[in-house]
Formats: sequence, structure tokens, C-alpha cells
Amino acid sequence: MCGIVAYIGPREAYPILMKGLHRLEYRGYDSAGVALLDQQLSVYKTKGKVSDLEKFVSENNKNGHVGIAHTRWATHGEPNTVNAHPHVSQDKKLAIIHNGIIENYTALKEALIERGYRFVSETDTEVLANLIEDIRKNEKVGLDEAVRIALNQVTGAYAIAVLSEEDPDMLIVARKGSPMVIGVGEDEFFVASDATPLVEYTKKVIYMEEEHVAVLRRGNQMELTTIRNQKKTPYIQALEMDLSQLEKEGYDHFMLKEIFEQPRSIRDSMRGRLHASNGWVSLGGIVDYEQKIVQARRILIIACGTSWHAGLVGEYLIEDLARIPVEVEYASEFRYRNPIIDENDVVIAISQSGETADTLAAIQLAKEKGATILGICNVVGSSIARETHAGSYTHAGPEIGVASTKAFTAQVTVLSLLALRLARLKGTLPTSRWMELVHELDIIPEKVERALQNDDIIKQISQEFKDATNFLYLGRGYNFPVALEGALKLKEISYIHAEGYPAAEMKHGPIALIDKNMPVVFVAPSNGIYDKVVSNIQEVKARNGRVIAIVSEGDEVIKNMVDYVIEIPKTDEIFTPLLASIPLQKLAYHIAVLRGCNVDQPRNLAKSVTVE
Repeated sequence: MCGIVAYIGPREAYPILMKGLHRLEYRGYDSAGVALLDQQLSVYKTKGKVSDLEKFVSENNKNGHVGIAHTRWATHGEPNTVNAHPHVSQDKKLAIIHNGIIENYTALKEALIERGYRFVSETDTEVLANLIEDIRKNEKVGLDEAVRIALNQVTGAYAIAVLSEEDPDMLIVARKGSPMVIGVGEDEFFVASDATPLVEYTKKVIYMEEEHVAVLRRGNQMELTTIRNQKKTPYIQALEMDLSQLEKEGYDHFMLKEIFEQPRSIRDSMRGRLHASNGWVSLGGIVDYEQKIVQARRILIIACGTSWHAGLVGEYLIEDLARIPVEVEYASEFRYRNPIIDENDVVIAISQSGETADTLAAIQLAKEKGATILGICNVVGSSIARETHAGSYTHAGPEIGVASTKAFTAQVTVLSLLALRLARLKGTLPTSRWMELVHELDIIPEKVERALQNDDIIKQISQEFKDATNFLYLGRGYNFPVALEGALKLKEISYIHAEGYPAAEMKHGPIALIDKNMPVVFVAPSNGIYDKVVSNIQEVKARNGRVIAIVSEGDEVIKNMVDYVIEIPKTDEIFTPLLASIPLQKLAYHIAVLRGCNVDQPRNLAKSVTVE
């Protein structure tokens, strides 16, 4: 949520900033703005999309070799032009953009009001702008020092970029709790809240650490310190991203592209970690902690949203294969319920972005209690990758669509590899069974390719149910998390209310909702509890419910009972989430398109939830 772009160097800043904002639109936002420094400070902002901002700025001065730009997802104050970023100080000489939340902004604001400051917005960010101005004037320090002093008075999370008319060759950026990346060019610097706006300009990047402040000067090297003015040496990394990954490449939406990328993204998640012919599975990122995991009293998986659903599949996998107790926690609840956790526990934190605020806070709590923390995330250099003891990247590639698709299957793939590795170490599976599962996982990408080849029936179903107001998704065992994820996808992008349940729980309440107007989606591939699911389907049909069933290829029993079937290839029960989730993603996508929804940027949602 929220996007930051900034530039200082010899080029005109405006085109770079606008292109960067477009790259960050996937993060979710409700207003946009830009500040340019060309002898004088020019600030333009508006409610709406980046394209609205471009129209607004079109007839105005766009000159300047230093600039900052922002897309805002409202936290303090409604989404409107006044509350949009950048915010300026009272003397109109300083501009700032900010991701995160200043938790003590009310106290700071009251103190500034007593000193004569007046505020025009409802935001916490304007408070920070005036605080920096006040410190600079009263303590007679430079802009960089004023920013550092101000940040020592702040409680909360931030990623900021600051510029001032009085220092036209300086750009200051800082972070705590919200991500910030600096791209290093030839006598120029690019700044963004993630690497997507940087990839076409440089492959050299610095992922800023907690409480670090970077002073970027035109034509000079950067100065990196902490907010307490301790000097740091920048660590420059190679950016592992290709520009083509950020384009739609002929697809109508990023979400559709990412659905169809899953055979590759699953294979990339296994690359170098699974060798079926040799019967070998290894996760290099956690090899030093394998014995700690094997000997753990229990494993706690913490995550939010789609990652929580992947974690629930992980619970089934690890308990089933490796016989280690697992609990799955919502990160947002875990940190507030005084959990019992100690050095005998292993915590696995899952996040696509690696920046999820609640998950990061839960990690800190678990670390304080002595637990070993592992991370599973997609973004190299992200906060979770740095805050955990060890972990594994999913290598799914950039996911631009707000509703996660390939991130889910990549996370499940890594969890499958982890469960298999732990089972091998513990000796909880016969060798023949273990080899069978390794070979089956190795060919899952090919089966995903086949699962993607069912557009005609899914489009037909979507046309039939696009005007429904409620959906019920049901599954059992490994397919219960799939039902939850399918319902979430429909809610996220089509705005149709949907709920996921264990199929057996239908009789304990949801059955009261079933009638001819209630579409019910059963995730019902062939497995050990197939007959139980058949009974649940009969209960729905007896009440005139309309049933869509995800079944294994060749199924004839359910096919003759329900209104619609979508077939997926047969696989071992433990890997069905990797296949059954595919048609549910496509069903949500096609329904959303038919309803005219913004598939890649659904309302009110943000790709990376960096505030509580």
C-alpha cells in the first residue's frame, strides 16, 4: 500500500517519477501527487489515479532534476486532494512523501499548534513536514540533521523522502518498518518503495535497513547513517528482475498473466531444491536449521490473507508427512494475545511481499521469546528476509495483480518441499512412499499446464453466476484451505460475498442459506474422503442448491449429480491444492471481468499491507 518514487540526477525527474508511479499502481491507492524542484518547489496532487494526476499537471511547469512522487492509500483522513501526498511545511519550502503511520502524531501536532503551526490536512505526514521545519529553524541545523532529529521523536513506521528549496541538490530518504530501495546510477539516484520502478534504469540497488537515513546529493556518493547519526556502509546488490516481468505481454490483465505463469513459477520454486531422479530434496536457505526444526516442540506458521491459507496447507503437509505438531496463526491476532512460545518452538512467517506489517510485528514478538524464525517470501531483500534467522524465497517473480495467484501456489510448493525434507530427516515415511511423492511433485508443473486448459467451461459458469450475490465454497482435508482461498479470490476482485467452509461444517449453520439462488462450489477431487463429499453434495442438491464441482479427470459419479464440473488432473491428495486452486482463480477472474471490475486493482485493497 502506498507507493514512493524519487529521483535526483542530471535527467528531468518528471517522466521518471510518472513512469515509476505507474509501475507502483498495483500496490493499491486512492490519490497521487508529485513535487518537483526547479529553483522553486512545485507540488501537484489529486484524488484518483496516476492518469488523473498527469492530466492535472499537463499544462504546468514540469521542470526539475530533483523530485518526489507518491500514491496514497488512505489511513489518516479521507481520500481527497488535500490529504494526498506530497505534503509541504508551513513555509512551503519543504516537501515530504511518507508510507507508514506516525503513531504519536497527535501529541506532536498539538505541540506544533502551540508553537503557531497551522495544518490544512488530516494526515500524520503533514505533522512530520512541520516538525522537520520547526527543528531546522529553531535548532539551526541542516536538512539532513533536522530529519534525523525529527525521526528520533517519532513513534511508528515510516518510509520517507524529503526535499527542500533551501537544499536544491539534496534528497533525503529514510525507513523504519516500511520498505525503501535506492537504485544507484551514474551520478544519479533512483528511490522507490520496491524495485519495480528501478529495473529499467539500473541493476545496482541498496535495500535500506531499519532506522537508516540516506542523504543523496547530485553528482556525489550517498551518505548513509542511522537516525542516531552512526555512519553505515551501503551494501549494493544486483537487482534480480527483468523488465519483461513487469509487462502484461499480451494478456488483458496482470492477474491473468500470473495465473498462466504458474507452471513456470512452481518449477522455479523447486529449481535446485528437488532432483526427482536422484530422490533428493533440499532447501539451502534453512540447511543450518534443519535439526532445530526436526527437534522442535512444535512449528507455528504466522501469516495473513492468502499466505495464511498457504500456511494452513503447510500445517496439513508437515503434520501428515513429518509428524511435527503445527499451529497456524493470523499474524494480526498472534501478536496481541500473549502467546505461549519459547526457544523450543520454530516459527515460519509467510508473506508474498516480505513487508506485511502484522507478520513483521509477530516475528519480533517470537524472537523476543527465543523462538527460531524462518521466512518464506517472494521479494529479495525484503524486511522479512532480513528479520528472520533463515528461510526460503519462493522465486515466483514479480506479482503485480493485487489478488495473489502464483504467490499462493509458490508458497505451497516451498511448504511441500519443506515437509518432504523434514519427513526424510525424521524417517517418518517409507522410502517407496517418499520417492513416489518426490516424483509426483516434480511433474506438478505439467499437470498445472493441463489444469489451465479449461477456459470454455469456466467462462460458461462465470456467465451463469456473474450476478450472484453470495457463494459458498466447500472442501475437506487438504482442500478446505483451497475452499477458503477460492472464496477470498472471488471476494477480492468481483465484490461478491463468498465464504469458505469445511464441507462437513455445512450442516452446522451454512445449510440454512442454501436454496436455488445459492451457488455452491465443491472442491472434490478423488481422495480418501471422496464419499463424504459426495454425501455433502447430495445434501445441497436436496435443497435445490446449484453446485459447481472441481473434480479429478474421468470422474463420473459427481459429474452426474451437479450442475457444472471443472476437471483437473489426478494427483496425490497432498498436492491437490496446487491444481484445485487454478480453476478457482480463473473463475474469480472471469466473473470479475464480466462484472466490469478492476481486476488488477480491486477497490480498497493494497498489494503490500505495510500498516496495521
